[in-house]
Amino acid sequence: MTPPDVLVAIVERGLRHPDHPAVKDLARDLDYGGLRQAAARMANALAAQGVSEGDRVALLLPNSVDFVVAALATMWVGALFVPLAVTDPAARVVSIVADCAAALVVTADSPDDGVTPASALAPTPVATVAQLTVDAGERADPVPAPNRTAYAIYTSGTTGTPKGVLIGNAAFSAAVTAAVDALGIDVSTRTLCVSPFHFDGSFGTLFPTLYAGGSVVIRPRDTLLFPRTFFNAVANEDITYTGFSPSYLRVLLSSPQVGKLGGTTLSVVALGGEACSVADVEALWAAAPQVRVFNRYGPTETTIAVTHVELTPEMVARGVVPIGRPHDDVTFHLVDGEGRLVEGSGQVGELHIGGSQLMTGYWGAPALTDEVLRTDVLAGRTVYRTGDLVYRTDEGDYVYVDRADRVIKRMGVRISLVELAEALRRLEGVTAAVCVAYDGGGQVAIAAFVTGEGLGSPLDIRRAAAELLPDSMLPDRIEPVPNLPLTRSSKVDERRLVAEAGLTPLAAGGSDGRAYM
Repeated sequence: MTPPDVLVAIVERGLRHPDHPAVKDLARDLDYGGLRQAAARMANALAAQGVSEGDRVALLLPNSVDFVVAALATMWVGALFVPLAVTDPAARVVSIVADCAAALVVTADSPDDGVTPASALAPTPVATVAQLTVDAGERADPVPAPNRTAYAIYTSGTTGTPKGVLIGNAAFSAAVTAAVDALGIDVSTRTLCVSPFHFDGSFGTLFPTLYAGGSVVIRPRDTLLFPRTFFNAVANEDITYTGFSPSYLRVLLSSPQVGKLGGTTLSVVALGGEACSVADVEALWAAAPQVRVFNRYGPTETTIAVTHVELTPEMVARGVVPIGRPHDDVTFHLVDGEGRLVEGSGQVGELHIGGSQLMTGYWGAPALTDEVLRTDVLAGRTVYRTGDLVYRTDEGDYVYVDRADRVIKRMGVRISLVELAEALRRLEGVTAAVCVAYDGGGQVAIAAFVTGEGLGSPLDIRRAAAELLPDSMLPDRIEPVPNLPLTRSSKVDERRLVAEAGLTPLAAGGSDGRAYM
C-alpha cells in the first residue's frame, strides 16, 4: 500500500489528533488541528492571490512556524514552494525569484525584514504572512498527487550557477518515510530544527517529524550559532531528536558546556551534508553516551538523503565513518573512469543513484538535466551522476571518499582532500581540519586549515604530520585558524578560507577528476 504523501499525512493528523503539539517557535505554538487550519486558511489566501497548480511560490522566510504553514499551504493549492534565504544578498534572491518565474513571494510580516527589500522583487507580487492569514474559509482537503512537484530548491552555486532542483511528491514522500523508519520517529519524538530551511538537509528533521505526528521546536537560526542556545533548547524542550552538519557539531563540541547533553533526553542525532570524521563521532559519544548517532548521505538531486546508518563503536574503530546502504527502492551503481561498472568491494568509483528519490530535473534547464540524469549507464534505467567517489566495504556499507573533482593526483599519488583532513585531525591538539587545493604557481598545491589549542607553529604541525603521512601527501601550506567559518548551509566556507589566506583558487580542470582510477 502506497503511503500518503507528506501534505496529506500532516493534514490527516490535524483531523485525527488535533490537540497533539505540532510545531512551535518563540512567537507561535500550533497543535496539529491549528496547523491544519492555518495551512488551509493560507491556501485559500494564496488562491485568492491567483496562485494555482504548478505555480512557484517563493518563501522568503526564516526558520519559523510561518515557513511551515506557508510550505504546506503552497502544496495544498498544488503549487511548488521555493525556499529562499533571508540572509542572502538581494541580487541572489532576485535572481532566483526571476529564474523560477515565481507567481508570488511570501515574506515576514514586515516585507523589508531581511536583506532583500520588497521593491527589489518587482514586478513579482509580494505578500506578507499577515496578509495571507485573513480567515476566508477552509478549502477542501488536499488530494494526493504523486505526479505533482512538491518543491524547487536551489543549490548553493559552489560549482557554478545555482540550479533549481525539482522534487516530486512521490520522491518527497519516499525520502520522508524512509527517514521515519530508519530513525524511529513517532508521536513521542520532539525535534529541534537546526539547519536553515532553505537547505534541503533541514527537511530530514522537519518533515519526517510532522509526518509521524511528533513535535517540532524551532529556534532562530542566528541564535543557534551560540552553543548555549542549542543546549538550553534541548534541555528546556525535552528534545529527543535533532540533525545537523558535522561542521555544526564541531561548533557544539568546542563549547565547555557540551557535557550537559549527557543529562538530557536527547537520544538521536543525525549527521549529514558533508563528510563526517571519526573524531567528531567519538567526541559526541564522550559528551552524550546515551545518543544514537546516525550518518546520512544524499545530494539535493536525490531528495534529502538516500542512506541512513546507525554508527557503532565497531564501525568507527575501523577508522572510517560509513554512509550506510541505500534506502529501499534506491539503487547505487559505481562507475570507474572508463565508464565501466565497479562490482567488487573496496574499489572506488563515481556513484550513480537510481530509484524512487530522483529529482524531476532542473528548472528550465533540460540540457543540464540530461548531463546528470543518465540513461547510458544501465540499460533502460535512469540514474543520477553524483560526482561523488565512494566504495563498498566487505560488510556491504558504502564509504564516501570525496568529490571526484577534489581527488587530486600529485607525484603520482591519489590524494583525497577529505581523507587528508581526517588524518590531520588525528594530530594532538587538532580539533578540526579542512584541506583545499589551490594554484601553487601553475601546480596543484594543498592548503590545510587547522583549529585547536596549543597547536604550535605551522612548522611544528608539519613535523607532526610527517610522522603520519608520506611526503607526497603533506600539505604545501598549513594555516592555523581560530575557527572554521561556516556557509549559510552550515558547511565549512572553503572559499572564504582561501581568500583570507591570500591564495589563488584552483582553476576549473586544475585537478585530475579521474585520479581514482
